[in-house]
Amino acid sequence: MTCDVRHTAVFLSWCGRSNPGPRPGSLLCVDASIEFERPLRVVVAKPGLDGHDRGAKIVARALRDAGVEVVYTGLHQTPEQVVEAAIQEDAHAIGLSILSGAHMTLFKRVLELLSERDASDIVVFGGGIIPDADIPVLEEMGVAKLFTPGASTQEIVEWVRTLKEPQPS
Repeated sequence: MTCDVRHTAVFLSWCGRSNPGPRPGSLLCVDASIEFERPLRVVVAKPGLDGHDRGAKIVARALRDAGVEVVYTGLHQTPEQVVEAAIQEDAHAIGLSILSGAHMTLFKRVLELLSERDASDIVVFGGGIIPDADIPVLEEMGVAKLFTPGASTQEIVEWVRTLKEPQPS
């Protein structure tokens, strides 16, 4: 998977009476296009009933300060709302912050919904209070990366930046 999406822009301009051109007032198509890479876009979400969002906001701000476009969904989001936001925002990734102990259910449901919506190319990562024994199970499900207490915002930013690089198949 790669998040190196390129868009092409074609510029059109009108020939006016004072501009030289084939005919004044005719449409002039300039054969010039540019390619630009769209910036990384990450949806940061707090699914479930957990009301502690300070960590999610800190991560969202660190990503934003590093040049990542961040959409923060707010508290108490359902997995359906999170996936819908990610698809509508054309996100590269979803970052879930889960402190409630419902990580197994919430990560699984988000991944299922992405698959159902043919959006499995959206990378899912997260953090929170996740027991060490659950991490390999979540990774097997398809969670790309988990950050537990003590992870630095720099570590998270550096990992998110790797989403711009081609991923091994």
